[in-house]
Amino acid sequence: MDQAQQDKHWMAVALEMAAKAEALGEVPVGAVLVKDNELLAAGFNYSIGLHDPSAHAEMQCLRQAGKVLENYRMLDTTLYVTLEPCAMCAGAMVHSRLKRVVFGARDLKTGAAGSVVDLLGHPAFNHQLDVTAGVLEEECAALLSNFFKRRRAEKKALKQAARQAASTGKD
Repeated sequence: MDQAQQDKHWMAVALEMAAKAEALGEVPVGAVLVKDNELLAAGFNYSIGLHDPSAHAEMQCLRQAGKVLENYRMLDTTLYVTLEPCAMCAGAMVHSRLKRVVFGARDLKTGAAGSVVDLLGHPAFNHQLDVTAGVLEEECAALLSNFFKRRRAEKKALKQAARQAASTGKD
């Protein structure tokens, strides 16, 4: 299996993790950490359920990997994540000494792997990561887009129901 095939395979696994997040009502982002084409750890967004702004998919995955490796340095590993990492996650990746990050959809609002800023390749840092962007990009972007579309529709329906309840209560 060549690198491009491996990247697609592991991104598909990250998408499975994103689906777990969505099933819990979380923003559907998933991540997996791989070394020598073997799964070390996996995570998904769980910020809402844990009431923890740092519980992004990447952070959950890195925390699990640290326990598995019994080390905070994750040398020669690749992190696959369905959405471009934010600044918080990118910082953790630099400190973790990951070799490579592969992401699916770009994040044009908070992306820290080149879309808004590039923390993963910043020359002032003591470690830079190899970055591959756009693996299964359409699938990753569609999962997020559909989630937020559905969420907006649910909020709109709740507002309409509240208005109807208020107007029928006036009669």
